[in-house]
Order: sequence, then C-alpha cells, then structure tokens
Amino acid sequence: MAKRPNFLIIIADDLGFSDVGCFGGEIQTPHLDALSRDGFRLVNYHTAAACSPTRAMVLSGTDAHLGGLGCLIEYKANPRGQKRWAGKAGYEGYLNHEVGVLPEILEDEGYHTMLAGKWHLGMRKEHGPWARGFKKSFTMLPGCSNHYGWEPVLENGHSGMMVGGRPIHAEDGVHVRMDPNTNEDPEGFYSSDKYAGKMVEYLSQRTEEEKTKPFFGYLAFSAPHWPLQAPREVMNKYRGRYDDGPYALRSRRLSRLVELGIIPADTVPHAVVAPEVSEWDGFGEYEKQCSARAMEAYAAMVDQMDHNIGKVLDYLKSTGEYDNTMVVFMSDNGAEGAALEAIPVLGDKIKEAIHQYYDNSLENIGAWNSFTWLGPLWAQASTAPSRLYKCFPSQGGILVPAIVKPANGTFPHHWTPGGVNRSFSTCMDLAPTFLDLAGISLPAAPPRAPGLESSEVDSAPVVWSKVLHRGKPVHGMKGFSWANYFGRNVRADSLVENGKPLSGEWAIYPSDRAVGWELHAQAALRKGEYKIVFLRNTHGGKGVMDDTDDTSGWELFNVSKDPGETVDLSEREPEKRKELLRHWDEYVTECGLVWGPNAMDAGLSKDEAPHLHDVDLELQRTWLQVPSGQRPGL
Repeated sequence: MAKRPNFLIIIADDLGFSDVGCFGGEIQTPHLDALSRDGFRLVNYHTAAACSPTRAMVLSGTDAHLGGLGCLIEYKANPRGQKRWAGKAGYEGYLNHEVGVLPEILEDEGYHTMLAGKWHLGMRKEHGPWARGFKKSFTMLPGCSNHYGWEPVLENGHSGMMVGGRPIHAEDGVHVRMDPNTNEDPEGFYSSDKYAGKMVEYLSQRTEEEKTKPFFGYLAFSAPHWPLQAPREVMNKYRGRYDDGPYALRSRRLSRLVELGIIPADTVPHAVVAPEVSEWDGFGEYEKQCSARAMEAYAAMVDQMDHNIGKVLDYLKSTGEYDNTMVVFMSDNGAEGAALEAIPVLGDKIKEAIHQYYDNSLENIGAWNSFTWLGPLWAQASTAPSRLYKCFPSQGGILVPAIVKPANGTFPHHWTPGGVNRSFSTCMDLAPTFLDLAGISLPAAPPRAPGLESSEVDSAPVVWSKVLHRGKPVHGMKGFSWANYFGRNVRADSLVENGKPLSGEWAIYPSDRAVGWELHAQAALRKGEYKIVFLRNTHGGKGVMDDTDDTSGWELFNVSKDPGETVDLSEREPEKRKELLRHWDEYVTECGLVWGPNAMDAGLSKDEAPHLHDVDLELQRTWLQVPSGQRPGL
C-alpha cells in the first residue's frame, strides 16, 4: 500500500494579498515563488477577517463561531466587549471542544503531528496545542509578541506596552523562557528563525518508528505582524524602495497583478479608506521617512520568513519527502491596517509607552526595541484592489494569497505547475481535504431533535450535522474537499452553458451555497456572484455601531464582476439583497452568532460559566510568573 501523503500548512501572520513575489510583490520571496511553480496559486481563497478565527477554521474545518472563536479574546477586555461577548458560547476566545480538530483526527489515524509557531487558540492546559493533537509543539501562545523576545516589564509585573502579547513560549506544555535578543545576534532568538528551526528539528529528530508514519506539520509564523522588526542586513535590501509612498506602491502592485493575470485589466479598485490618519501628502518629510522605513521593516520580515520557509522545504527535499508532501502556504487574513495611535483613549497611552520604553527614531525602526506598525495606507497597497484590510469582512480582510503544492499523484486534474486557479475556496477546506486524501472519515452522530435537521431557503439547504470524534458528537466540517475537483474531476456546480461549465469560480463550492462571516459586529455573506456586507459607517460602510445594534445597513455587491466592492446594488437588485439576508438569518441561527437587537443582553455570569470569561492579559500574566521548565496551574 502506498504511503499516505504528508501535510504541511505554513501560515503567515497579516500578510497582504500582493506582498509575495508570485502575487505581484516586489519583496524577494524566491522560495515561495518556487513553491508556486511546483504547484499553483489560489487567487479566490478566503479566511476569517482576523487571526485566531482563521486558525480555528483551518484546524476544525468549520465556522469559527462553532469552534469558540467568534471574537478575538483580546476584544473581550474592554467594557463594550465584556457586555457583548462575555458569558456567551461561541465567543470563548479559545478553540473549544465542540469541534474535532485536524491534528487530533490525524494523530488518531497514525499521523505524526508537529507544530511550531503561533497558536493564539487558548492558554490553559486543556486548550494548548499539546492538548489538541500535536505530538510535538513549540508555540508562541498569545496573538503576537516582540520578534526578538524582549518586553519592557514594570515593577508590578505588567508590561510597559498595553497592547499585543508578551513573548510567552511553551514546548509540549512547559514554559520556555527565551533570552531576549537585545544584541540582534543571528544565533539568538528571532521569531521566524526560531519557528522554522523548530520545525526542521522536529522533522529531523523523529524516531525510526515515527519516520514510518506520514506527518502533519503546522508552521505558523508571527511575521509580518507588528511590531515590525527584522534583521538589519535584510532591511538594508529595501532601503529607499518605498520612499515614494503607499499610493505609488499601490499603483505598482495593481499593474503587476494585471501583468501576472491575477486580476483583469478592467478591475476597478476600491478607493483607499483611512479616516484615522493624515494623507501621505500631509506628512512632514521626517514622518514620511519613518513611515517608509517601517514599510522596509515589513518587507524584510516577509523576506526573512521566506528564507526560513526555504530551510524547511530544503530539508524535505533532502530526505526525499517533499514529493509526497502536500504544502499549503497562506496568510491568516488581509494586511493589518489598524492605526494603533488612533485608538480612542488607548492611542495616547500607546504613544506614551513608545516614548518611555521604545526607540522609534528613524535609524532604529525595525530594531529589537522599536515598536511600529504598517497603518491603513500601506496596508491598502497590499490588499488592493480589494476594500479595506484585516478585521473587516470586505474582500481586503478575507481574500488572501494561497499556494498549493500537491503531493505526487493526488491532484491529477485542473492545474498546471505555476498556474492560477480561480475557484472560490475557504480555509475551512483544508481539514476535509487532508482527511479525504488520507482516507479518513468521521462517522455521523445520532440526529438532532426533529425539525432541526435542515431548512430550505430558495432551494439552498442549510445542513445541520454532527459527527463522532473520540466518542463525542462534535460539529461536522463545513468546508469542501479539494480532492473532488482536483483529484476526481468532479465539479461542485454542474451548471453549464453551450456545453461548457458556466463558471470556473464554482468548481469547489456550489454556487447556491451561502458562506458567512462575522467578526466584532461586522459581517458578510457570499452566495454565488453576490455578497452582502455590513461595515461600520466610519470606514465607508452603512452600519451604525451603537448600543441599539442596528443591523439595517447592508450593502450588496456582485464581487465576481466588482471585486473591489465599489458599486452597491442594493437599490438596483432589492430581491437579491433580501434573498441573501434570509440566508444571513439562517447563518446566525446555525452558528449561534451574537447578532441583532439582543446582542448586548447579558450572558452567563462568571460564577455560572467561568470558562466563558477568560481574560487574555490575566492568562499571559500567569504564564509569565511561572519559571522556565514548569507548567502553569491554569
């Protein structure tokens, strides 16, 4: 019997759509470009609008709300977040046990499972990667941290910077305190180097028995997430490259996307939306220099990440395992465009902390003790032609670059090396695809109560299903296996015109399947060519974000013809808008969303449901108080 394929997922953190060379970027990414030549690029691949919900979708194969990541745990810390999400199932802020996850299933079926890098799916002992199926794991537990492992810590044990994560790492559940690399020693800690090095270590140190097993690797970089920090020699490669500003970069990227055939020449990009910051032309000269230098640091982070990806792929080639390994590279969401300095109240505190503890002078930007971010202008150079960026369910937040290198013999149809595939797909597809290729399926659980099995809206079924995993009913996977189309030559949508498929966009998903997104009270739903979007009016949407939770401000777009979401069709096609809103109501019910006029109602109290009240900074503080080599009592 032929050995089952290996699987390797590589996730970049906040990488924009056109940052990688083979997606139109000027950043040097030779290893990812080579990977795309061995495989193909997905240019219609979707994630959640932010990091941990995407990671939940990747590992569970289903909607993030069902897995407990309806919101980022960090957003539950403020009073409004507490009121809206605390005490409510689906918004736990960690990967719950209502879903079976890919490493658990693969481990049960004889795979050797390894993780290196960012987790962001829970810090308690029962929530870490070591408890969710990874045989070996070296992980950064929070959502982000200093890439050189340094953090200004005050006498009271708190951090000098009140946003972001602390450099908290664990190996197989044991706290590992990394020495801060304040000399930027190439042999010292730097996040991308360490995580890729750990993956190579885990691969190379397998026992003879483990080598007989297929493997599942999950390599999750924290680059290029802020703070923007990179080796100086890599930054120097990009010195002066961005001096003409974000609009010039955006124009170059759009032209290159057209040249590569990724977008049509007549694509209308969405206008830049950045109410929090001044326009580039309004910057002073020194401010422009600092902004461009931050972009140089960002580019260097992507460059260094690619260098480390090359190390992992080269190792697999040296052992002869590369050919039998399916590799998927992706970003977890659109580029990060948040202007941290403009956050109400907190923004002034961030600026004060930077002034007191960090050095953001021009020559120090990118160093271990700097703290900079990309901002909305540069982010929208990366996400163009799409609308907005991370945390928004418009295309700029959820359409991401993805590269697929199939294992030999698994995908005989519908792709050519170095090619582009335009089929609509999502990160929920990875788990069902891998299980399909490995010949693994989970048995159906007993049916739910009568009347809750399915519903019909416009002949499109909403499927309620649970499967048995480790003896417990868990939510079934909502993603679609790519093995049907690429492996078996079976299209999801059988619609034809003149004897030919109506659209290559609906080869993996049927065009009548509705797919929803919701994050932090902003939302979207896609069905076929059409998409409804609910965005706050501060960023060009029509939603009014207040305690009344008015949800009437939906826009309608044909994103197949208008990927920039530039023409609202609500008045022109009101029935289509109503149709998608009916699907939205079903999605809200099916996935248990906090939505609508009762969204701000109180949830269960901390006494009633303590597991629904985890606080991110408290969990981080507990880990930091535990000596290296020990396990916290969480």
